[in-house]
Amino acid sequence: MTEGGEGLDRILTVPNVLSVIRLCLIPVFVWLLFGRDDRLGAALLLGGLGATDWVDGFIARRYDQVSNLGKLLDPTADRLLLGTAVLCILVDGSVPALLAVPVLVRETLVGLTVVVLAAMGARRIDVTWVGKAATFALMFALPLFLAGNDQDFGLHDAFRAAGWVTGVVGLTLSWYAAATYVPLARQALADGRAAKGVKGRPAPG
Repeated sequence: MTEGGEGLDRILTVPNVLSVIRLCLIPVFVWLLFGRDDRLGAALLLGGLGATDWVDGFIARRYDQVSNLGKLLDPTADRLLLGTAVLCILVDGSVPALLAVPVLVRETLVGLTVVVLAAMGARRIDVTWVGKAATFALMFALPLFLAGNDQDFGLHDAFRAAGWVTGVVGLTLSWYAAATYVPLARQALADGRAAKGVKGRPAPG
């Protein structure tokens, strides 16, 4: 995998295309859920979008398609998709507030922290594997809750139970990941300020 600056400025990569597709399909998910009142269809789409998150990460690592844009675009797509899905499914009544509200609070806090750190000059923080695992679990818990709330679906009770299991695991991992970002954020802020200090010094001689 490319470790230096070589290749990191690429824009047109398969993982970046998949991230853009995820962003473009968010309105389709909302339309299926509220416009068509199709919980099962919305659940299938959401599950597919959650799976692409793993796929684009695998492709980026396996085929050396990691890019600076992807490091920004992928977590942004994840956060927008997860936040929109949780809020919509909460309004729909398919996911319990006991699970949805902590997810929304966590995503809001993380989003605000990213903005504040960027304004303070911190370098970008890469997403940890724990954070990716949390998003992956939650992105499968939500469609399970949706399918579980579709009374015409024969296995709705089993799907709802599976939603609780994966949802609790995802929620626990997401808050653990948030805690692990605290020292990373401090270091990123220190590194960003140090880099600015070096760049701001006049050349010797």
